[in-house]
Amino acid sequence: MMTLLNDLLRPIFDLLQAPLRGLPPWVGILVWSIPIGVFALWVFKKTSNQRRIAEVKRKIHACLFEIRLFNDDVAAILRAQGEILRHVARYQALALKPMIFILPPLVLLMVQLHAFYGFRGLKPGEHALVRAVFAGDWSKRSEAARPAMALELPAGLRLDGDAVWAPNLGELLWQVRVDAPGDYQLAFRVGDEVVGKTLRATDSVVRLSPTRPERSFMDQLEWPSEDPLPRSSGLSEITVAYPDGSVAFAGWDFEWRYAWMVVFFVLTMVVAVALKKPLGVEL
Repeated sequence: MMTLLNDLLRPIFDLLQAPLRGLPPWVGILVWSIPIGVFALWVFKKTSNQRRIAEVKRKIHACLFEIRLFNDDVAAILRAQGEILRHVARYQALALKPMIFILPPLVLLMVQLHAFYGFRGLKPGEHALVRAVFAGDWSKRSEAARPAMALELPAGLRLDGDAVWAPNLGELLWQVRVDAPGDYQLAFRVGDEVVGKTLRATDSVVRLSPTRPERSFMDQLEWPSEDPLPRSSGLSEITVAYPDGSVAFAGWDFEWRYAWMVVFFVLTMVVAVALKKPLGVEL
């Protein structure tokens, strides 16, 4: 199910993101935040009880006014504060229903955009740690012999040193150096089977795939950019350690793989607040 959904969503997001690949990340994030903010407002309006939300907000404002009016009456202030807490709980309950409809498509959107904005492409001269993780509990087989696996690289990439086998973790690790920009396909040879993994060296904002996952639902949800690993490979994941992405916004430069999410949510909330009256939505 998740494999099919990712196969459908990947080309759609690649097409929508293509005009933004040469722009600063914050511009692309802003462009995405506008339709998402409008979508969230529309869903909130259609699925929430707008009359009851407006009524609860009026009662909260009345309690706040009561606190200001009777600021020398401790009993009245405590009573008003208790009423505010009760009305806030009612408001949260009223807002819960729209979130049930907003969250699933929002999660799918976020995991797709994370592939574009959570990481940056490698640059010539940089190294990437490539890791192949074997399935099974290797912590109980610390003396196990290294699996017979070879990493084959295309021109433009080269290995720095030999592979390192971590038997307690069941991992093989390589240091790969980038000599030239490009889109590469790493080939992991396990016996007669060859398993591929993408690696991209670019300055553009493009889809990056740090992990090729196994076939579980949650792993494919988190890492949607490549097909899951075949069970016959004996691998649970293959990873390429891309540097974290950065977002320069409002005079700050945030270098963190989740920084774009913070900027995205801030911009989406600004869009929602700015458009709630024109769209007639009670938040």
